[in-house]
Amino acid sequence: MAADPTKTHVVKSFAHTSPLLACRFDPTGKLIFAGAEDNKVLRWDIASGTKTELLGHTSWIRSVGFSPNGETLVTGGYDGRLLWWPATAEKPAPTRTVDAHSGWIRALSVSPDGQLIATAGNDNKVKLWRMDDGSLVRELIGHESNVYHVQFHPSGSALVSNDLKSQHIHWEVATGEAKRKFAIPALHKYDGSFMADIGGAHSMAFSRDGKMLAVGGITNVSNAFAGVGNPAIVLWDWENAKELVMHQSKAKVQGAMWGAAVHPDGFTIGGSGGGGGGHLFFWKFDQKEEFHTLNVGNMIRDLAVHPDGIQLATAHYDKQIRLLAMAPKA
Repeated sequence: MAADPTKTHVVKSFAHTSPLLACRFDPTGKLIFAGAEDNKVLRWDIASGTKTELLGHTSWIRSVGFSPNGETLVTGGYDGRLLWWPATAEKPAPTRTVDAHSGWIRALSVSPDGQLIATAGNDNKVKLWRMDDGSLVRELIGHESNVYHVQFHPSGSALVSNDLKSQHIHWEVATGEAKRKFAIPALHKYDGSFMADIGGAHSMAFSRDGKMLAVGGITNVSNAFAGVGNPAIVLWDWENAKELVMHQSKAKVQGAMWGAAVHPDGFTIGGSGGGGGGHLFFWKFDQKEEFHTLNVGNMIRDLAVHPDGIQLATAHYDKQIRLLAMAPKA
């Protein structure tokens, strides 16, 4: 069954008591995990709606990842800590805690073979950890500002990281060598009025074949203090390190692109949140403007695609996870 973005609709929602920052389906597709502002990790059983609260972090949770078999959950918090959990246990408790970064962990990525975890921190560092024992493999030094996102290439041999000023570094995983650096200027601005930088990758995703990288953020910023600008995704030719297209919204809504995905059926998905509310956007790879938009009412803070390629999950400031389907209503 092919996805039909024009038929996207909300199937159900799951409620919490605090704003949500992150969401991911587990590899089986039976569970949704989320990170919240009340320092909790949440797990919902999609079929039954049963919610389980996972306690262990001491600050907000923005990063969620899994071992390939779905048995181990890894979360990164603004407390700088990386926690391991038994994902499907009745009452999960952390099995390992690592003080990973000085300052926030903004993102994590699990290698395709499940052996490594990459983390991005506010200490300007990218770090690689072993999944099985939590030991540090190496620190990757090269960014000059807070690292906003990190993502393994589908080959597993490369890693890309992005910082506040939208500077990217392509790392060789085996050696930690910085192979190349490139910038996406449209996703960063220095606001002289407030003497502040605004930008960085709020979201990042490779295409399944590794040929394209989608980098979501904010552009056309007019007020860094209030975060006034437009959500955008830059679709990047990975091999040749050049911009293919910058996806934006026809209506120029306000906000940032907190979620991005490259769908194998030939379109890019973006989830935005900010002053303009929350929207899902769908673009063809070569088009600047979307072919379909869905207003979901409240600002999106993260976006996840189900293993079936049809369902989506969005995490929202209004304390809800929305489960959507890119298919006609049943």
